[in-house]
Amino acid sequence: MGHFKEIWDFLRVRKKWWLAPIIVVLLLLSLIIILTQGSVLAPFLYAIF
Repeated sequence: MGHFKEIWDFLRVRKKWWLAPIIVVLLLLSLIIILTQGSVLAPFLYAIF
């Protein structure tokens, strides 16, 4: 959880709010790839990217 706090502090102090949506989308995409890695959807998901 320390990494998330550091990222949050960086965004808050440096006023880099435009980075927040990019970070959220990257986290969601990585979570989707990790969760569907062993499923039948994996070939279709990798074909999209």
